[in-house]
Amino acid sequence: MIPASRLLLLVTLSLASTAYADSSFTSGAPGAPQRGQLLESPPTLLGSYSVSDLISKVTDGTISQWLLRRTFSPTCSVNVHQLKYGTIGAQGEPTTASGALMLPTGEDPICQGPRPIVLYAHGKRNMRSFNIADLSGQNYEALLLALALAGNGYIVVAPNYAGYDTSTLPYHPFLNADQQSSDMMDALAAARAALPTTNAVENQKLFITGYSQGGYVAMATHRALEAAGVPVTASAPMSGPYALSAFADAVFMGQVSAGAVEQFVMLAASYQHSYGNLYASPADVFEPQYASSIESLLPGSTGSGNLVEQGHIPDDAVFSSTPPTPELAPLTPATAPEKLAGVFARGFGTDHLVTNAYRLSYLQDALAAPDGGYPNTTTGLPPANPLHPLRQALKINDLRNWIPNAPVLLCAGDEDPVVFYLNTQLMEGYWAAHASDRPITILDVDAPPSQRGPYRSIRKQFADTKRVLKWAAIFGGADDGGRAAVLKDYHDVLVPAFCVRAARSFFDGF
Repeated sequence: MIPASRLLLLVTLSLASTAYADSSFTSGAPGAPQRGQLLESPPTLLGSYSVSDLISKVTDGTISQWLLRRTFSPTCSVNVHQLKYGTIGAQGEPTTASGALMLPTGEDPICQGPRPIVLYAHGKRNMRSFNIADLSGQNYEALLLALALAGNGYIVVAPNYAGYDTSTLPYHPFLNADQQSSDMMDALAAARAALPTTNAVENQKLFITGYSQGGYVAMATHRALEAAGVPVTASAPMSGPYALSAFADAVFMGQVSAGAVEQFVMLAASYQHSYGNLYASPADVFEPQYASSIESLLPGSTGSGNLVEQGHIPDDAVFSSTPPTPELAPLTPATAPEKLAGVFARGFGTDHLVTNAYRLSYLQDALAAPDGGYPNTTTGLPPANPLHPLRQALKINDLRNWIPNAPVLLCAGDEDPVVFYLNTQLMEGYWAAHASDRPITILDVDAPPSQRGPYRSIRKQFADTKRVLKWAAIFGGADDGGRAAVLKDYHDVLVPAFCVRAARSFFDGF
């Protein structure tokens, strides 16, 4: 006999599968847009780009320009359409979102006929106006998609997410696994509805990938699609914060990542909107000079540099350089691993974002209910019974709780100062313990080329690119062997180029 709880779960998944097969599924008040509903049909064509057009648009900085030109050789021209569709917010409220639909065109056979779909999730963006379908400006990630994927025969569906571009949602559910995977699935449904209006045809192969925040979203989406009974051919999450609980514990224990000020502001606002219990007042978390305006800053209409100049957020310091208790001095900041110690140190200062009292309350809960993956590897799982509201929210959204059916490639770089490689290692460990029979591949693009493992040519080219960047910095007067220059571009420029290349190679195998 099936237990009642199990029966309820089976019914729920059956309904979810039906919902995504039937665009009549709706959420919210009558008259609200239906989930997955295509709001403009046909979707607006924003631009048609030949191969030479795509190459000529590679202008986003010296290193990125050199890297993209050197790494990608598209075969197809690309038409970029603007998708607008119905989705939901973090509390299930109806809203709208937008995104890109990139279609390959051209005479080559890989540009014609039924084509596979890549559902792509982008990385964190601070500006609410961000539109991944707009290739007119310096949009490195969008160019990667056009050059590496659409330019080589893949139909690309890339949501902007709720809260960006023309979305009617007044906030962004940052790193909310349920909402963001729903948003991705709704974009996919809208794109499939749009294909007949553009004379494009899919071949029923569905790939999922994404980078940074998008790596997390890609993994959450793979999980959600399989739970809903929607076939996934393969996925390739890249450099994502999958082990959210362990990652946040590392930050609070002194390993403050680069960009953590913006990440924490977005995370706190997201989980407050999602669960309503992160704080009674922003002053419970943030220093008084920042608390009053913090909730609606990011994503917003002002860049993070201007926000710092205007005094709305500090530059780098998340925590006080004075430890909450004397015993926490060794973690204020952490000094190991040494290769990232300089990054950790910048996360502390006298002008800091989070109060010492809040940091202490978090750490007390982390000691009472430790994560099984950090600072020591025990179970490898999120904490069993955290009591701190933020740690409870992180556990809800941690992805160490599922086993993929379709093949997965995890790609990242082990010196990433923004999203620590710890996340990839913990997912690898979780799957080794619980899914050793599944086709899972792990790629550290920064592993030595001489080391055994997959994608050796990509690892060699990554090493060569780092060497070029270091020498350029040395010739420019750098006195640290070029290390700072590599760290500066590591997460946003270097790793995504090579991981996207690996993802495409992985997908090509299917």
